[in-house]
Amino acid sequence: MTVVEDELSLVFAALADPTRRAILERLAAGSATVGELAEPFAMSQQAVSKHLKVLEQARLISRTRAAQSRPCVLEPTNLDAATDWIGRHRRVWADRHDRLDAHLAALGAEQRDGGAEETSTP
Repeated sequence: MTVVEDELSLVFAALADPTRRAILERLAAGSATVGELAEPFAMSQQAVSKHLKVLEQARLISRTRAAQSRPCVLEPTNLDAATDWIGRHRRVWADRHDRLDAHLAALGAEQRDGGAEETSTP
């Protein structure tokens, strides 16, 4: 496993949780403290901090220092890498789907043509 694959694994694991996705959506609007991030959730700041640690390990967020607080900031680089990976694989599967559609259409045409020949023969 390469480092990139391992980083992608961390990103996808972090994104698998709806709370972490909601936190990232909030951070897309700008930096926020743990308290601000915890407000919309029915969980403690400590529980939110655990989610933030996972996001930090996946390098999806970073924490800056501003006086006594440590606001969280979205780091889009690994999100971009995950998006690129998904895009590449989407193109591969779309191409395979298009080829399958063409193959099935050709088979259907053969069956219609073959069936018409069989019924027209005396």
